[in-house]
Amino acid sequence: MSLLSLENITYINDNKIILKDISLNINSGDFISIVGASGSGKSTFLKLCAHLISPTEGNMIYRNKSYVEYSPIDWRKSIGYCFQNPCLFGDTVIENLNFPYLIRNIMMDSSRVTKLLSLFKLKKSYLNEKVKNLSGGEKQRIALIRSILFKPKILLLDEVTSALDVDNTLIVENVIKALNREGITILWITHNPEQSKKYSNKIIVMENGQIMSLEVLK
Repeated sequence: MSLLSLENITYINDNKIILKDISLNINSGDFISIVGASGSGKSTFLKLCAHLISPTEGNMIYRNKSYVEYSPIDWRKSIGYCFQNPCLFGDTVIENLNFPYLIRNIMMDSSRVTKLLSLFKLKKSYLNEKVKNLSGGEKQRIALIRSILFKPKILLLDEVTSALDVDNTLIVENVIKALNREGITILWITHNPEQSKKYSNKIIVMENGQIMSLEVLK
């Protein structure tokens, strides 16, 4: 069953066509790899799916409702997005991990936070770490934890392992694979051919702002 449908999506910025006439059905439980050369529109595609930008033409249907019927905040509570370059704010890690609870007006679930830190091989003491003192790999893992404290229906990942070493890449891959097995739909951008086929059930190839092919693997 289609969870998110893109219907004839075109996105134009500064009179330049970035995405052109994209139609795609994303089913619940999909693990979709998005590949293509730099500048092919992959990141813009994910930003549209996250409702960070709006289509110039076309429609997005999520759970049988058009994106215009959702507030961007409500949309993003259900569709999580993690950037290639992790965006942390404030001074400490705990400020970042408390934020998803803050916007929902509920107390932080310390056991949930501790469990996710452990999954990503981070000690509880990281909660008090200064953001400025974290390595790139640590920042990426904290950003991912922030995205999944409340399990999204769809998780959008923009090259989240591109700056990680082999060990940290494996840690992140294992968590993402487990999330998909729990029913979370995954769309991720990767430039690694092996990684693109490792866990996904579908591969999308993008070129010049269009979907050139959709391969079903399993």
